[in-house]
Amino acid sequence: MPEERLQKYIANCGITSRRKAEELILQGKVKVNGELITELGFKVDTDKDKVYIDGKLIKTVENKIYIKLNKPVGYVTTVKDQFDRKCVIDLVDIPERIYPVGRLDYDTSGLLLLTNDGDLSNRLMHPRYEVYKTYIAKVNGRLNSSDIGWLRHGIKIEDYTTAPALVDIIESDGIKATVKISIYEGKNRQVRKMLAAVGKTVISLKRISFGNIELESLQAGEWKNLSKKEIEYLKSL
Repeated sequence: MPEERLQKYIANCGITSRRKAEELILQGKVKVNGELITELGFKVDTDKDKVYIDGKLIKTVENKIYIKLNKPVGYVTTVKDQFDRKCVIDLVDIPERIYPVGRLDYDTSGLLLLTNDGDLSNRLMHPRYEVYKTYIAKVNGRLNSSDIGWLRHGIKIEDYTTAPALVDIIESDGIKATVKISIYEGKNRQVRKMLAAVGKTVISLKRISFGNIELESLQAGEWKNLSKKEIEYLKSL
């Protein structure tokens, strides 16, 4: 009997990421064979059990989709927004149901991956795999050697200390600076908070790569399917 955890099954149906699937379960939105399930450890028989989210039957995805998008500023990285803001999903006109891998905040632009492959999405976002994401940040002020040292070795933010980052100054005129920073964690607004912790205000922030996947020449709002080589690379991580 093929069994797997309910949140993994939901992710493999292309509904959302495994983490978001756990939230749906805890919110009481998931039923299995008509029974409400709120236990994260619950397992389903993938051949026989029928799983419903908000009353709709879901099924395992056969056609796996892998896309990269240049997210513009002013879009939220969700499938649907409660405040009716523009969503990144609106930019990708395909019949398949997909969702973002991780997130970029409303004011951040750049590379975003989208997929319906739940297993891959979960693996890419787990810190233990140390998949570096690289950003270009423009900030007010100059970054001195002490600032760079704190960022490279880990800096206290709220209730946690960040993992070491890869940091390089691209240019600085004493009034503003442009810095390249790579992190493998994915906490909310982390790069902005790291730079704020060394006294810098971010003017603009753009993600240019996800591991070895590059933004390339995609313009804001444009997207393309990942190449076979890019997909193989992600699955090898």
